Amino acid sequence: MCAVAALPAAQLLARCDEAQLDFASTAELAAGTEVVGQQRAVEAIELALAMDKPGYNLFVLGHAGSGRHCMLRRMLGEHAARRAAPDDWCYVNNFAEPGKPRLLRLPAGRGAQLAQDMDRFVSELVRAIPVAFESEQHQARLEAIQSAYKQREDGALQGLGDEAAAHGIALMRTPQGFVFAPLKDHQAISPAEFEKLPPERKESIGKLIEGYGERLTQLMQQLPRWRRETQAQIRQANRDTLGLAAGHLIDELRQRHADLPQVLGFLDEVMHDVLEVGEELREESRGEGGIAALVMSGHVTPGRWKVNPLITQPASGAAPVVFEDNPTHPNLVGRIDQVAQFGTLVTNFTLIKPGSLHRANGGYLVLDALKVLSQPYTWESIKRTLRGGQLRIESLGQAWGLVGSIALEPQPMPLQVKLVLVGEPRLYYLLKEFDPEFADLFRVAADFGSDMPRDAASVPVYADFVATLARQGGLRPFERGAVARLVEHASRLAGDGQRLSCSRRLLGEVLHEAEHLAAADSRELVARADVEAALRARERRVDRLRERVQDQILRENLMISVQGERVGQVNGLAVIAMDDFAFAHPVRISATVRVGEAGVVDIERESELGGAIHSKGVMILSAFLGARFARAIPLSLSASLVFEQSYGPVEGDSASMAELCALMSDLADLPVRQSLAITGSVNQFGEAQAIGGVNEKIEGFFDICHARGLDGQQGVLIPRANVKHLMLREDVVQACEQGRFHVWAVRDVDEAMECLTGVTAGQPDEQGLVPPDTVNFLVGAQLAELAAIRQAYAAPARRSRAARDDTPPAAPKTPGPSGPTHPPEPPEPAPPSDPPPDAPPDSPPDAPPDAPPDSPPDSPRVSTPGRRARGA
Repeated sequence: MCAVAALPAAQLLARCDEAQLDFASTAELAAGTEVVGQQRAVEAIELALAMDKPGYNLFVLGHAGSGRHCMLRRMLGEHAARRAAPDDWCYVNNFAEPGKPRLLRLPAGRGAQLAQDMDRFVSELVRAIPVAFESEQHQARLEAIQSAYKQREDGALQGLGDEAAAHGIALMRTPQGFVFAPLKDHQAISPAEFEKLPPERKESIGKLIEGYGERLTQLMQQLPRWRRETQAQIRQANRDTLGLAAGHLIDELRQRHADLPQVLGFLDEVMHDVLEVGEELREESRGEGGIAALVMSGHVTPGRWKVNPLITQPASGAAPVVFEDNPTHPNLVGRIDQVAQFGTLVTNFTLIKPGSLHRANGGYLVLDALKVLSQPYTWESIKRTLRGGQLRIESLGQAWGLVGSIALEPQPMPLQVKLVLVGEPRLYYLLKEFDPEFADLFRVAADFGSDMPRDAASVPVYADFVATLARQGGLRPFERGAVARLVEHASRLAGDGQRLSCSRRLLGEVLHEAEHLAAADSRELVARADVEAALRARERRVDRLRERVQDQILRENLMISVQGERVGQVNGLAVIAMDDFAFAHPVRISATVRVGEAGVVDIERESELGGAIHSKGVMILSAFLGARFARAIPLSLSASLVFEQSYGPVEGDSASMAELCALMSDLADLPVRQSLAITGSVNQFGEAQAIGGVNEKIEGFFDICHARGLDGQQGVLIPRANVKHLMLREDVVQACEQGRFHVWAVRDVDEAMECLTGVTAGQPDEQGLVPPDTVNFLVGAQLAELAAIRQAYAAPARRSRAARDDTPPAAPKTPGPSGPTHPPEPPEPAPPSDPPPDAPPDSPPDAPPDAPPDSPPDSPRVSTPGRRARGA
């Protein structure tokens, strides 16, 4: 049996003492603990939220289900409630440059009010304009202006005609225009009569006509100017009419927003634009469809005077907290929509839509880091926005110069937002390593841990955590025993009897499933048995692969022995992890040793199935052999290690102790008990080091032994450092308590070999000599024998080389007629078993000459940590 005492049942499962739970059910608890074990992360979040400086954005790193989002919602909500609502932001038309809409910044609540007022203004103005232009006053004024122009034009022509008639010249209107003709008896004479006049008379009439023609030309040149003056008077009349129609509406808006200079300036621009384009609006509204058709006409529309309330806040609200689940580029920085008009896409400032950064301006924005990095160009846009401190709305095509059409260029919005990224730890460290801008933009990291200490103070807190999850989920209360079982399950999830898992998700799933079982039995409280049943059902749903592997072992398709003994063969333990479920199964590890100089060959590595950490473990155990047994002699062996029937990658060093024991078993020719399995890594001093998955490994070997029949000899060897991690199943604990199964904790390879072989390891004395027939003695003797054999094989070759070096070179021989001469036969090597003549009968060949005379010839010297071996 093993020289190390088996662990008592109390050390195999850290049970939760129900005396620590001072309640009958969770209904008696306050249920105010939403997240546990995250004080460090809470402090980091508090710092980031309190720092109102550029760059102090927050990255929350932790695994899914650790309560990151829950904690953020609560803390961000508390901080936001203490801050006033940010300003409203509205886009308005830039009448000077319509392609560059302007921003209006208004106090919270005033943006929506202004938008409503402008909608009402446009609606009333559209109805008022036709009425004003069709009014009797306006029509009478226009008629007066046109009549005055007509009278002025007619009077000027009539005066010129009368003056010309007084000199016998008539001003006549023809289809071709005005002409002058001579008069006779108040009648224009014909060309034939004109030719009959005396030459002096004709010349006099010609000069008069020429003079009056020049005056008519001057008059004709004055008429367009008079018409322009008349049109100006008409436009002024229209402006006056529009001013009357819109002035009182604008005055009402000015009074309502008198405390906002930006709005007053905008209203002045609106009034000026109404006077400028209002008549055009009236003219276009006379077409088919009226003013309603102007909205889609592409011309002047009443919508140009509206306000686009991009971001509005309630006046009595708090700072915004925005969680964006789909952080695409448009969803973050906004977009500019387009509408189709007659086969063409057009847009205007009213089609500008906000993004999450707009909605979170003045508050907090929470994004998932992985989703952000998965979206094209989103991460670069976020960094550019945070660096510049302003938010520019542009499409991806516009940003990268891929759009040739004319697009809007809205005025950028000043940005003041606290950005929070939530992601896995690996994302945080990758960004910090490879993105040089990341550290300047996200200066605070809140690290959510996966577990917390389990002690007398933390267990009641964890019970309140259970009560909180149950109450938030609308579940029945849990009995004290059920809570105690959940505490034990939390330790199992943490893989440590002294710690508790902080996963809200995993614990919450068990709560819901256990409560479902209690509800099915119509019980008011959830009992411990319900939790046990829920855990068994969860395991049952995901253990198909485990059952398949165990079936292969039980059917001997995978060769595993749990009885008997064998040299160079050890039962190792391998873990297979699948998401939230992990299991282990035994695996046969074998070792073979022969004389040579290749050292320890890892077949897994040579076949490219072994990972880097596993290869490191094999190198460490090789270094241990050399340090302990081959300080003064060469390590003259070629050994092979392999995981039998392993057809996939092998990673990790948790089998290095098993591999070392298999190797030492073959060296010492000591059989290993197959009823035992072993796990643990080893260092260069042979000390056992802690490994992961110790509970799954013990249970995996127990299941095979239980299926084949427990005989009280089976068990598992684990590193002593793993004792605190034990949280075994109840059936394993009961079997150990009944003596049908055992768990041993070993400190080093010596204790492990004693348990596996039943042979004393053998500790060196003051001279470094170990007692005969011990494990270390047999290993050291075998290594010394291998070294001697290697030296014996190497001696003839050395003598042959020395002889060739001392013999003068012979003259070269020429080939004879029958061909070249054959080289001389090599000298026969001396038999390896022949010792040198002066060697003692029982000493190995080539024994070192400086061996002390009183030392037994068959006693190898073994080194221990901290002491150098003096011989072999």
